[in-house]
Amino acid sequence: MSNKWVIKDADGNITNAGIKGQESWVRANFDYFEAYIEPDLSLSAEQEARMWRDMELSATDNTPSDHSQYEAIIAYRVSLRSWPSQESFPANKPTLGS
Repeated sequence: MSNKWVIKDADGNITNAGIKGQESWVRANFDYFEAYIEPDLSLSAEQEARMWRDMELSATDNTPSDHSQYEAIIAYRVSLRSWPSQESFPANKPTLGS
């Protein structure tokens, strides 16, 4: 069985979210516990794409108007904002200058 445990009080409130130990030791020392289950932190392709898009928007937030690629960056930002509503989302990322 598990070697990680969630320790609880008599009301079911978590008092320790992750303790390591053999089940026999946990049973001997705690009245209320359950096996720790690793959370699923994986992201969907859509969530990953939105995170990437948000980082790209943040990276171009303060582009000065005298930047040599200013117009291309503005067009890129427009395509980034509209990308989630397009059929190509999330497979084909917008690119700067296209």
